[in-house]
This record gives sequence, C-alpha cells and structure tokens, in this order.
Amino acid sequence: MLIHGWGNYPKIEAEVMNPLSVASSKHAIQKTPIIARGMGRSYGDSANSQVVLQTTYLDHYITFDAVQGTLTCESGVKLREILNLIVPKGWFLPVTPGTSFVTVGGAIASDVHGKNHHAAGTFCQHVTSITMLLGTGEIVTTSPLQKPDLFHATAGGMGLTGVILTATIKLIPIESAFITQKTINTGCLEAACDAFEAHTKSTYSVAWIDCLATGKSLGRSVLMVGEHADNGGLNLTIKDPITVPLHTPAALLNSMTMRAFNNTYYAKAPHNKIQTVPLMPYFYPLDVIGGWNKLYGKAGFVQYQFALPKTDGVANMRSILSKISQSGQGSFLAVLKQFGPANRNLLSFPIEGYTLALDFKMSTTTIELLNKLDDEVAGMGGRIYLAKDAVMRETSFKAMYPNWEQFDAVRQKYGAIGKFASDQSRRMGLA
Repeated sequence: MLIHGWGNYPKIEAEVMNPLSVASSKHAIQKTPIIARGMGRSYGDSANSQVVLQTTYLDHYITFDAVQGTLTCESGVKLREILNLIVPKGWFLPVTPGTSFVTVGGAIASDVHGKNHHAAGTFCQHVTSITMLLGTGEIVTTSPLQKPDLFHATAGGMGLTGVILTATIKLIPIESAFITQKTINTGCLEAACDAFEAHTKSTYSVAWIDCLATGKSLGRSVLMVGEHADNGGLNLTIKDPITVPLHTPAALLNSMTMRAFNNTYYAKAPHNKIQTVPLMPYFYPLDVIGGWNKLYGKAGFVQYQFALPKTDGVANMRSILSKISQSGQGSFLAVLKQFGPANRNLLSFPIEGYTLALDFKMSTTTIELLNKLDDEVAGMGGRIYLAKDAVMRETSFKAMYPNWEQFDAVRQKYGAIGKFASDQSRRMGLA
C-alpha cells in the first residue's frame, strides 16, 4: 500500500497492519521494524515505514467522568470525536493542535501544542497516564510518577518507544461552545511580538504572518486572541469538510498569487474587532477543506515549523524571515505563536520563545533552502518540529535535540530499539 504524510512527501510502499484489538496488536509487532500510525497527519515521514501498525480499530472509549472531567480512551480515537462527546457536557481539550483530524496516540507521540502553549503547555502535560505495548510484548502503564523515564520519552517520542494503546486525559471546563475573539493588525514582526507580549494573559493567541512582505513591513501580521465565551450554549456543530478532489497544478501557487492573497487577507482583517465565533472554525480553520494538501500539486509540500529562544528571538526571527522572503519561496499560510517554558519530555518541540510554521512546495530548491535554514535555526539555539519534518539531516537533529542520547537509552531499556522505527528515525540516526 502506498502511504505518505499530510505533505504528500515522501511516499513509500508499506505493509499496513490493522489490528482489531490489543491482542492482535501484540501479534502485529512481531514484524519489525514497525511504527504506529493514526490519521497520517504528521507532515513528513515520521509515520512511514516498511511495516505500519494502523490504529484505526483501536478507537474505543473506556471511561468518561463528566463530573471530574477525565477521559480514558484508546489511542485511535480522533480528537474530532472526543469534542462531540465532551463539549455538550461542558468540557474541552486542554490543548489542541490546528486540526481535529488527529488521534490521541498521534497527539501524544508528537506532544502537540496549540494556541495556548504560553498558558497551558503541551498536550502531554495534561495526560495523567498511558498504557502501551513495548517491544518485548509486555503491556505497561506509564505516567509522570510511574515509569517516568518511559513517559517522558514517549510524550513527543514520535512512536519510537512502543505502541500507545490507551491514555487518560484531564479536561478543562467550559460554559459555551463559542470563543470571544479579538483581531489585531500589526505592521511588522516587532509589532506582532510586542502584541503577543501585551496579551500574554489571554488564554489563546495566534497570528497569521505575511512572510513575503519586505523592508519595514517584514512580518506584518494579524493577531487573534481568544477566550472561552460565557454564553452561547454548548451545542457543537461539526460540519463535514468540502473535499478537494484532485491535485491542483503546483504552478497556481506562486509568488504572485501568494502576494495577492497576503495583501487581500491583511487589508480585510478587522483591526481591534471583537466578535464571538464557534469553537470549530476558531481552532480548526482548515478542517472545512478536506484534502487541502492537494492544493500544492502532486510533488507535495513541506510544512517547516521552527522555534527560537526568547532571548534575541525577534531579531533572529527577522533574520530568518528575510532569507525566506529573499528566496521568493514564502508560503501563503504562515502561523506565528508564542511559546511558554519547555517541559521535561525528551524530544518535545516547544521552547520558551516564538514559533513560526510555513509551507513550501516540494522541490530540490526547497530542500536546499531548508538545509540552510536548519543551520541558521540550530545556530540560534532553536529547533525544528519533528511532526512537520521531512528533510532534516542527522547532524541538525542531534544539535537541536541534545537529549537524544538519553532518549535512545530509554528505548534500549524498554526493548524499543530494533522494534520500532520510521523513515524519519532512520534519517536522524535513531534506527
């Protein structure tokens, strides 16, 4: 079967195992090396391998305490389905990424972050326990207090420590299925970062950024801050996406069309407007378009997300944005967020500072540019998000993630080495 990540690059032929239960999952891992795979929403090759364990049927709820706000479910349950269950009962996910088409197992393996990292940290900081299948065939429970070394390696460990079977998540209470949103236009990168700092107490914050703007306008942005509304009811509307049926010609996305889009988006953004919006479009704006990844053409694309430390972060971000702007390869979709302190998870991505995510059409020129950017980011003390990566070199990975040796030691201890591997892990020297 031909498989690939959300960026449609790279693609490989794989044997896909679809275990119907935990027992059959034990049988599946006899074929090695293997990697667990959920919705395939990591952008690159972190869920690509010659043998894949698909978690589609590990999708059962175990317990939901609507009084205390705790949920235990299997790893194949999608965040989209969880929202349908918990929002009408007055609960919400403590951290959610930019798409609801993600499984619980994928959210843990990538230790996903959202629009509230500065306030709430990552997804795994709200996971109280994980049940997983080790390479030895043993099923164990791990948490920050029980086998903590395994927990901190699994959270953000890209599936390389074992197969996540179940997880218990602590939810947050809400009174409405709506968000009160304020939109703020900023004329340059420095003004955008100042606006983030001015709204640090906001629960949610995210900015669209024009990465093709130059000169004084470099990094001009539209910042959106939000809070859970107090009224509006708890009825949640989740619409089926409108599907892009075919790959569009890659030539449609070029510097001219992207610049026109950016100019129009920035001009139409309502500065200082406060409005109440439903949860789904606020947190998952692209979920309304099924298969939007096809808009980049058959060659696919790379979403490049990097984080820079807060010290000199704005100046360093300007330097990188300048290089991207000069390359002419900037994307029409670029998202800037503020990060709070890092956690204890060995390969978790966020570090205190700023993060920028943007898309590049796949080409040899793109790979050359990203290799240069990797060197810049590493030299600034930053790192690349593994869930988005498709081309990072081993030297860059080991420079950006200094805990990799400790991570590998945990894998050795729990029988993961030689059992669980992906094309990405092999590329990064973690086979």
